[in-house]
Amino acid sequence: MKVYETRQLRNVALVSHGGAGKTSLAEALLHATGATSRLGRVDEGNTVSDYDPEEIRRKISISLSLIPCEWQGVKINLLDAPGYADFAGEMVAALRVADATLVVVCAASGLEVGTDLAWRRADAANLPRFVCINKMDREHADFFKVVGALQARYGRRCVPLHLPIGSQASFEGVVDLVEMKALMGGKAGDIPAVLAPEAAKRREALMEAAAEASDELTEKYLEAGTLSPEELRRGLREGVASGKVVPILAGSALKNIGGALALEALREFAPSPEARGGVPARKAGAQSEVSLKPAAGGPLAALVFKTTADPYVGKITYFRVYSGTMRSDSQAWNCNKGRAERVGSLFVVRGKEQMSIPQLAAGDIGGVAKLAETSTGDTLGERENAVLLPGFQFPNPVYSASVQPKTKADLDKLSASLARLTEEDPTLRVRRDAETAETILSGLGETHVEVACERMRRKFGLEVLLDVPRVPYRETITIPIKSEYKHKKQTGGHGQYGHVFLELEPKERGSGNEFVSKVVGGSVPRNYIPAVEKGVIEALQDGILAHYPTVDIRVALYDGSYHAVDSSDMAFRLAGSQAVKKGLSLGQPVLLEPIMNLQVTVPDTFVGDVIGDLNSKRARVLGMTPQDGTTVVEAQAPLAELLRYATALRSITQGQGLYTMEFSRYEEVPAHLVQRLAEAVGKGA
Repeated sequence: MKVYETRQLRNVALVSHGGAGKTSLAEALLHATGATSRLGRVDEGNTVSDYDPEEIRRKISISLSLIPCEWQGVKINLLDAPGYADFAGEMVAALRVADATLVVVCAASGLEVGTDLAWRRADAANLPRFVCINKMDREHADFFKVVGALQARYGRRCVPLHLPIGSQASFEGVVDLVEMKALMGGKAGDIPAVLAPEAAKRREALMEAAAEASDELTEKYLEAGTLSPEELRRGLREGVASGKVVPILAGSALKNIGGALALEALREFAPSPEARGGVPARKAGAQSEVSLKPAAGGPLAALVFKTTADPYVGKITYFRVYSGTMRSDSQAWNCNKGRAERVGSLFVVRGKEQMSIPQLAAGDIGGVAKLAETSTGDTLGERENAVLLPGFQFPNPVYSASVQPKTKADLDKLSASLARLTEEDPTLRVRRDAETAETILSGLGETHVEVACERMRRKFGLEVLLDVPRVPYRETITIPIKSEYKHKKQTGGHGQYGHVFLELEPKERGSGNEFVSKVVGGSVPRNYIPAVEKGVIEALQDGILAHYPTVDIRVALYDGSYHAVDSSDMAFRLAGSQAVKKGLSLGQPVLLEPIMNLQVTVPDTFVGDVIGDLNSKRARVLGMTPQDGTTVVEAQAPLAELLRYATALRSITQGQGLYTMEFSRYEEVPAHLVQRLAEAVGKGA
């Protein structure tokens, strides 16, 4: 592939709700450029984008794929991002390095939850966008109904740039409203007479939208009542760049209709990195901000947006150059880690195919293998001009599983494999739960975690078992209590003697444990008080209901006695421990469970089912916020009821529900559940 200048580049993220046809559209666009000789299909597992074995098996996109297309002297870097919520981190990465967004909508299904999520993420990234109404050949496809829904939800700025010729089984071509020509069977011709009035009306709306892009064009349109073809194009370019215009395209990826017109729209109206202007960055080691101009001759600054582990090549790093030029067989400075990196042969990626390239100018996207220190979110640049580009705001995990190797012989490989896995996918988190002695792998959903483990098996040769994590319950007391314990033992020679009086009182929830000494008069010598504290701390780690840690208790040592010969640190440590255990049993102990804040986004039609399900999970619904066809339900529920909520929600909402979850506080377990929990999950009850 040849080297392109910054002005010749278009970086476009393909985003949508899962199943709207992004990967098929990318395949159709690639085929339209002549880069492939046949149209791949997701169902047949032979698309350029979905080449991972798990993607082929599941027939969904799992990872972000790069699909560079060359069209009429322009290079369009398509970033095909997964539409399923489990892999939302890949969408975040794609939008971070894109200059425009192509939101794909199914002509039959219309706007879905994932559409709105993708739109909001594009809004947050301040990206110009296009909409492609795909699957016009589908049964129940309705272009104008979807256009109406888009305008109702996102405003009148959404205007058709194309019109479909026919619909469903009779769909056969597309009308270009700029050229006022019809494209059918790969040939341009006159617009069918039956569509001419609609085309004229829609072109007028398109012209009005373009005229509003600038004061000059508005004035010209008001005076003349029309715009020239060149003025229309200029208005659309400016309108798209400013977000005032969102062109709507039409087509069918599977029937390979509309691909050439979509490429032409992206070439003509999507902004180049040069047109987007400078990007903010921060000088390394300082708080001062700078603006990086997308110029090939400027200082090097490239953002790493994806890292993968290849079993044959090693680590592959994908980056976008924001300033300067990245060259093969050179050196770069990792501005985040303060280390030099040797840059080997650069390549551009098309699916799994790697094509060598001598250099990449500002605005272009490529990859390099075997960087030693660099990971996702790092900036590669020059030591003398080190800057830091903004990183990523990845979504927090909502689904966790306990993971352990299938065989004990692989125990040593587990931590290293998980570390490489999380480096490759920053939305995965790994932690060791000290209380339950479990290794917990967390992700954005059940499929996300399962795919990660399958990837670990395939890439690192490690097979693991997944299980439901144990809930980290806590225990506490509800009333203040006094407790005394005398540890006295005589076995010949020196004996053991330690005698303590303790006060135990509950503290405010979440405030932690506290030990204080109120001893006066030397009833317990000062040198033995640390031993008492140690015994108290040990005893609080093992509650009496289900052997979970006891929390939010203030323990005060206020009296005791000692023996000049038989007392020792060990004796007072044991006395303190036993006094606490005795006190806990008298303090009306209760079991505490973690309560989570929950925010569930669902289509309005499923709100009743979701609320009913939440009520069955001991949840408290705090409020509901309608949002144009969807509702955000805010609730609080025990973690024990939400361990598999990702799966339940998808089942209830036919895969259209999304949610986020974060820890709120600990709360008392209802009395009727305590005995059952103690028997089911207690570690020694």
